[in-house]
Amino acid sequence: MAGLNSNIIGSLDPRKRLGLLRQRLTQVMHAWRVEDYRAFVQLFVKILPKMLDAERCTIFIIEMGTERICSIYGTGIHEKEIEPPKDGSVVGSVISSGESVIANDLVRQKGFHAQVDEETGFVTRNMVCAPIKSLTGHGVTGAIQVLNKEGEAGFARPDLEMLEEVADYLSISIESIILNQEILRISQQVNREVEKLDFSFFRKNLLIAESPSMRDILAQVKEISALPVNVLLQGENGTGKELIARLIHEMSPRKSRPFVAVNCAAIPHGLMESEFFGYEKGAFTGADQVKQGRFEEADGGTFFLDEIADMPLDIQPKFLRVLQEGEGSRLGSNRLLHYDFRMISATNKDLMAAKEHGGFREDLYFRLFSVEIELPPLRKRIEDIVPLAVAFLAEINKRFKKRVAGFSPEVLRVFESYPWPGNIRQLRREVERLVVLTGNNEVIELEKCSKELLAAPVGGDHAEPASISGLGEQTLPEAVRALESSLIVNALKKTGGNKSRASELLRISRQGLIKKIKRYQLAD
Repeated sequence: MAGLNSNIIGSLDPRKRLGLLRQRLTQVMHAWRVEDYRAFVQLFVKILPKMLDAERCTIFIIEMGTERICSIYGTGIHEKEIEPPKDGSVVGSVISSGESVIANDLVRQKGFHAQVDEETGFVTRNMVCAPIKSLTGHGVTGAIQVLNKEGEAGFARPDLEMLEEVADYLSISIESIILNQEILRISQQVNREVEKLDFSFFRKNLLIAESPSMRDILAQVKEISALPVNVLLQGENGTGKELIARLIHEMSPRKSRPFVAVNCAAIPHGLMESEFFGYEKGAFTGADQVKQGRFEEADGGTFFLDEIADMPLDIQPKFLRVLQEGEGSRLGSNRLLHYDFRMISATNKDLMAAKEHGGFREDLYFRLFSVEIELPPLRKRIEDIVPLAVAFLAEINKRFKKRVAGFSPEVLRVFESYPWPGNIRQLRREVERLVVLTGNNEVIELEKCSKELLAAPVGGDHAEPASISGLGEQTLPEAVRALESSLIVNALKKTGGNKSRASELLRISRQGLIKKIKRYQLAD
């Protein structure tokens, strides 16, 4: 609480005091941005040489996705200026082994440092290097290197211990910087892939395919687009069926011709025939001019019929004739019109079940499509959720002329755990809402999420973690202890005692898990 001093806090009831302190701690934690972490790391680059009485300091990280080691900050160098190999360099050895190194006689030794010295003219006499280890259980994320200790003796054990302590302090900062860089890298990669495809509709729509299931679908789309086959797209509402239909059209030889989309569920029963086939002037009361039908509009192009399972039975025979013979007539006319279009239909219902129960004609079912594509719901393509959210954020920022900085890790965790019954459409709406509620240059925080997301349990199976209905007369600390002990024991059973995997399941650090095991005296 801003402006709340310790005397006021001390006068409150202990439970209220605990709540206020937790709230204040949350505010302090959220006050730091990626830029603050960078400044913190750069400060240590400046002061470490003075602390250790040395000449230079360099901090290296492992780039996610590439496993390449590169410098991010250093005395007198630019970002990524130095890229030591994993084999043949002190930094590579420290990162690979996770063990610190003191090397005091490097002038006579060969290795990567000698190559760098030859290129730069700098002379590396001695070095101390310590690994930067993840506090969230993800191994070594980088290393700190300090060069050229003053005096002839070189670096000693106290220097190494001080450097290892600094490395522990910098761990969270380094990991935050790495994750931020990886999010930007993925976003840029998606943009490059979209630009490479060079389809006009990609400038208006987003198609993210990081998950294996969506990559398989895109492979199918690539195969069938050039062939004149009719396609059925099946999937829940909001999974992107029309976007896939447009992709098939844009990749086909018909891409320069019209793409006509019609939703069966949106057309009143009595108007469906005139909507599809059109009508002549005077065909019925109110028909005061000629109207072209949607089949005619799609001539030479692609006809996309959404929610086809809602097509009334009495219209289906006429629709079947259009597919079989490629012809039909406007209402009020006997003149046959010939149609040439590719048919792509879509539904969120089980069309085969509708056929078997008499709600959809069997002959139309077998004539309607040759290839069926099942689009997975968003909850089954978790790898796509964060890239989609990042892409939506960029798009909505631009549309609203805002500069919302990004998402907090807690928000992204909830995004990946929430089942998204409305799929991509719901995710886009949620991001739009969050952009509206978040100020410029601020990070989107969890408390701004909609009540649906906040009420949902965090966990991949979307199930409640444990029941608290039988707490009886337990105090809050006793209940917390019982609940945490139960969750930890279950996680260790699921992972066969593997603490790293168990900590990932519990969404806590490995060190935090070990402390809780000791605190609750659980079997190790």
